[in-house]
Amino acid sequence: MNAEIEMKTDEVLRVKLAVLQQEHRDLDASIEALHDKSTADQLTLQRLKRQKLALKDQIARIEDILTPDIIA
Repeated sequence: MNAEIEMKTDEVLRVKLAVLQQEHRDLDASIEALHDKSTADQLTLQRLKRQKLALKDQIARIEDILTPDIIA
């Protein structure tokens, strides 16, 4: 039963990871679009960059959970 619960947890984490990665790409595109505008709002750019960094941290945490530690 534990293996079944662990598999479901892994599946949920993989879906969550895919969603976060998509959000990260979307934010990257938004930031690029704002950079291209000459009237880019710096406060908005900073907020988007902070969100993107937070997503990157969440992605890294989930990847660490999904990737087993291998001792060489």
